[in-house]
Amino acid sequence: MPETPKGALGEEILSVVREELMDLKGFREQHWEGSFWDYLAIVKRDPKVARSAFQRLFDMILSKGTTEYYDNKKKITHYRFFEDPDCNGKDALFGLDIPLMKIVNIFKSAAHKYGTEKRVILLHGPVGSAKSTIARLLKRGLERYSRTPEGALYTFSWVLEKDSGRRVPEGTFEEFPCPMHEDPLHLVPLDWRPRILEILNREHTDRQVLDIEGELCPACRQYFREMNLKFEGDWTQIVKNVRVRRLSLSEKDRIGIGTFQPKDEKNQDSTELTGDINYRKIAEYGSESDPRAFNFDGEFNISNRGLIEFIEVLKLDVAFLYDLLGASQEHKIKPKKFPQTDIDLVIIGHTNEPEYRKLQNNEFMEALRDRTVKVDIPYITKLQEEYHIYDKDYNSRRIRGKHIAPHTLEMAAMWAVLTRLEEPKRADLTLLQKLKLYNGKTLPGFTEDNIKELRKESEREGMDGISPRYIQDKISNALVSDKGEGCINPFMVLNELESGLKHHNLITAEDKKKRFKELLAVVKQEYDDITKNEVQRAISADEEAISRLCSNYIDNIKAYTQKERVRNKFTGQDEDPDERLMRSIEEKIDIPENRKDDFRREIMNYIGALAVEGRKFNYQTNERLHKALELKLFEDQKDSIKLTSLVSSVVDKDTQEKIDVVKARLIKDYEYCDVCATDVLNYVASIFARGDSKS
Repeated sequence: MPETPKGALGEEILSVVREELMDLKGFREQHWEGSFWDYLAIVKRDPKVARSAFQRLFDMILSKGTTEYYDNKKKITHYRFFEDPDCNGKDALFGLDIPLMKIVNIFKSAAHKYGTEKRVILLHGPVGSAKSTIARLLKRGLERYSRTPEGALYTFSWVLEKDSGRRVPEGTFEEFPCPMHEDPLHLVPLDWRPRILEILNREHTDRQVLDIEGELCPACRQYFREMNLKFEGDWTQIVKNVRVRRLSLSEKDRIGIGTFQPKDEKNQDSTELTGDINYRKIAEYGSESDPRAFNFDGEFNISNRGLIEFIEVLKLDVAFLYDLLGASQEHKIKPKKFPQTDIDLVIIGHTNEPEYRKLQNNEFMEALRDRTVKVDIPYITKLQEEYHIYDKDYNSRRIRGKHIAPHTLEMAAMWAVLTRLEEPKRADLTLLQKLKLYNGKTLPGFTEDNIKELRKESEREGMDGISPRYIQDKISNALVSDKGEGCINPFMVLNELESGLKHHNLITAEDKKKRFKELLAVVKQEYDDITKNEVQRAISADEEAISRLCSNYIDNIKAYTQKERVRNKFTGQDEDPDERLMRSIEEKIDIPENRKDDFRREIMNYIGALAVEGRKFNYQTNERLHKALELKLFEDQKDSIKLTSLVSSVVDKDTQEKIDVVKARLIKDYEYCDVCATDVLNYVASIFARGDSKS
C-alpha cells in the first residue's frame, strides 16, 4: 500500500498538489491515443495539427501577442514571446526588437513557403549578444507550445504481432514507434494525396490550409512494405495496424528538439547527425542495410517536426556542412546505406564574427553562403534597454544583504553602450550626446530624421564593444567585496570595470583599452552631473514648483515668439513677457543673449510637433530645459542650506537638521540608503566646495 502523508504539513501539500498543481485532464490530453481514422477526423476539424515546423514556430511566437510602437518614425513590432513570460522573464530579451523582427519575418516567409524554409538561419554577432538565448527561447517555447491545445501535433507507432520464431505466445503484439516522429499523413500514398486533400480541405475553400509533404522514413517504409504484401495491397488493413498518439516535443527526451556543437575532429563524425548502424541487431535482422538494424537517432532524425540548433556552426568540419546543405535546401538527409530521407525542421545556427569572415573568404563554401540567411544580433545601443539586463539580475528582490546605490547599474550600462557606439561624424555632437539621443532624449538642432541618419551612417554600431557578461562579472565582484559598508556605489563598479581591462581576454589592443578608459572618465563626469542635480532637486524638493515655473516660462516664451502680451493672473492686466524670468532660466544652461530667440522658437516648435502627434509637452523630456528649471529653483532656495559646510566637518545644529531633511528626501524619493545618501551628500559637497558648480 502506498504511504499517505501524515500531519498538517503533509495534508496541506497534498491539497495543493491535487487542487493546484496536478492536471490529470491535461495529462490525458497530452497522452491521447487513437486510430488513424480518429486522426483524420482531428485533421479535418483542425488542419493546423499537420502544420510544417516553420508554420508551428511562427504561430507559437504570435500566440503570445504583439505590440507596436514608433522609434524615430520607424514602426517597430514587439513580440511578447521574447519577454519569456512563461518563465517570469528569466531569459527576457531587451533592446533587440529590430533583429527579432527580421527573424520573425524569416519564419513568416518560411511558413508561407516563400523560399526561406529552404535556408539555414544564421545568427551572427559578437560574444554575449544573446544569440544562444534566442535559440534557447525558441526551443523551450516549442516544448511548451506542443503541450497546449493550439500547438498539438501527432505521430504514430506500428502495432505488430510478435514473430513466433522468437518463442513468444501467439497473439502477442509489440509497438514500434516511428523513429523520426513523422506525421501520420505520410501513410497516405503519394498518388492518392491530391484526392484525399480535396476531401480534407473541402470545408476550407478560402485557401489550401492542409498539405502533405514528405514520405515515410526508411524504418516505417520497411514496415509498410511488409504489411502491403501481407494484406495484398489493402491499405485499409495496413492502417489498422497503426496507433496514432499525441507528440510532446522535448529536448531532454530528444523528441523534436536537437542541439549540435563542434567537438574534437577525432571524436565526431557525420553519423551524429544522421544516425548509425546498430551492430547488435545485424545478427537478428541479417543485414546492416535493414532499417530495423539502424538507429535513426542522429540530431537531424530526432529533431524532425521541430528545431535543431547548431552551436558555433561555422566551426563544424566540412563533412557536417555537406549534410547541412541537403537538410536546408531539399529538406532531406542521407543516412548511411539508406536513401535520402525527408525531414521537416527549422535549422538555426549561430556564430561570431571571426568565423563568419572565414566563411566569406572560403570560396569552397559558396554553396553554404548561398543557403544561409544571416541575421545580425548586435549589442544593445539604447541605454534604457541595457540597464534592464542588469536590473533583471541585480535588484532588491534577488540581492539580499547588500544595497545597490542609485545609478550604479545605470553608469555601468552607460559605459557598456558608449564602448559600442561609433564616434559621430558631426563636430557638434559628442559620443555621450549621441547615446542620449538614442535613448529618447532631445537635443537642440536634432530631429528624428537626424537620429535616423546617425544610425544609417554607423552600420557596424553594436557589433563591437564590451559584452554584458563582462559588466555582470564586475558587478558581481563589487557585490562580494568587503568594501562599501553593505552598499555598493557607482565608483566601486566603475573601478572594477577599469581594473579588469588590464586582463580582458578579448581586448588586446592598447589603443582600444585607452579609449575605453577615457570613456570611463566620461561616465564619471556624467555621474557628477547626475548626483549634483539629484541633490539640488532634494534641496528644492518640489516638482510642483518646477512645473509651475515651467508653465510660467512657456506662457512667456509663447507670448514673446508670437508678439503677444501675457495676462497677469493676480492683477488681471495684460503685460509684456517677463524678460528677466526667461533670461534667468536660459542663463542656467548657457544660452547667450544672441541665441535666446532661437532657443525659444525651438521649444515652441517642439511643443507644436508633439501637439500634432496628439502628445502633451512634458519638461522632463527636454533635458536642457529640465536642467535649467531645476537650477533656477535650486538657486532660489540654496541660501536656506549651506551644503558645503559638510566638507569642513563643522556643522551647526540648524544646518545639520536641514541636511538631515535633504538626506531623508534622498532616501524616500531616490531610493538611497543611509550609507549611500551620506556618501553622495559628502561627494556633492566636495564638488561644490571646489567651485565645480554653476550655483
